[in-house]
Amino acid sequence: MHEVKLSDGIITLSPLRLDDAEAHLAGEDELLVRWLNGGPGTRQGIEAYFRHCREQWDTAGPLRAFGIRTGPDEVLVGTIDLRFAGEGLAPGQVNVAYGLYPSWRGRGLATRAVLLASQYAASEGAAEAVIQVEPRNPASAAVAQRAGFTPGKPTHSSDGTRFDRYIRDLHAATR
Repeated sequence: MHEVKLSDGIITLSPLRLDDAEAHLAGEDELLVRWLNGGPGTRQGIEAYFRHCREQWDTAGPLRAFGIRTGPDEVLVGTIDLRFAGEGLAPGQVNVAYGLYPSWRGRGLATRAVLLASQYAASEGAAEAVIQVEPRNPASAAVAQRAGFTPGKPTHSSDGTRFDRYIRDLHAATR
């Protein structure tokens, strides 16, 4: 596969690499574990996940996982992934999930990442982007709203977890 690299001049999104594992583990905190990762990471687990992410890129699978990078050295500051298929998604929808490491929060980087990833999703044929947020995570909901997503109907996952949904029409966003 050719290397995908998206940038707005402040951040760059590029596929996660095995050599990102150490920075990811160093940046993981209680909030990322609770809202995004589902449990504390281990080097072995993170490396296995990053290999899976690379396989998804190489086979054009439904998962596209990016590292969020900034600065001339493209320091890893978080992750964002797109899922073009999955639980609760209609055809043409893409799920967007993101997380920043603690020292990089509050700078607008997550909003920038969501906007770049949404442009990429539209270029790959997605019509609508969906962000699912647990109600006790107002910071993530604020990112969705700053990125132009509007509240949709709340849903529940198969394990009963409630999610507030935020939706953005990607066709309208590219006009």
